[in-house]
Amino acid sequence: MNDFTLNAEVRSDLGKGASRRLRRLAALVPAVVYGGEKAPESISMLAKEVAKLLENEAAYSHIIALNIGGKKQNVIIKALQRHPAKGHVMHADFVRVIAGQKLTAIVPVHFVGEDTPIKKGGEVSHVTSELEVTCLPKDLPEFIEVDVSALEIGSIIHLSDLKAPKGVEFVALAHGNDLAVANVHAPRVVPTEDEEAEGAAE
Repeated sequence: MNDFTLNAEVRSDLGKGASRRLRRLAALVPAVVYGGEKAPESISMLAKEVAKLLENEAAYSHIIALNIGGKKQNVIIKALQRHPAKGHVMHADFVRVIAGQKLTAIVPVHFVGEDTPIKKGGEVSHVTSELEVTCLPKDLPEFIEVDVSALEIGSIIHLSDLKAPKGVEFVALAHGNDLAVANVHAPRVVPTEDEEAEGAAE
């Protein structure tokens, strides 16, 4: 397991203009922390520290110790707003984690066993790269493993086919939505030049 810490400061200069100034002049990322019994807090973090944290995929689904002016709060990332072209984080939303209270989080999917269907002539398609789960903070997984080794060509693996880690529920299933997670299909045949010529002649 990883330990993640992020330093932040309370910000009082609010609004879109203030957020733009933070990003442009001070290389800071504006953010909001909410949830629990405390009021929402507007904070800012060094952009380089945020970028470094997010280099580790586990940070997206891990409890983060957010140090705001010397006081730590446990949070998870709820949402990130990124620059449409450059990809860097422009704004972040964090939700406070309360021990004993279930939380909802987005967890990455790791696919294993892809060599087996590929050797049988199939191609594996990942329908999703992340899943929404609900669980107690202590049960939050860093990722969900999906084994596709048993899939045949034409097979689909659904959310209901997965074994959730202990204490973890898939939000979509709880709402009656059995999502497709991956499938195996026959490779698409690319026509040769001769076949294309024949088709054009016809």
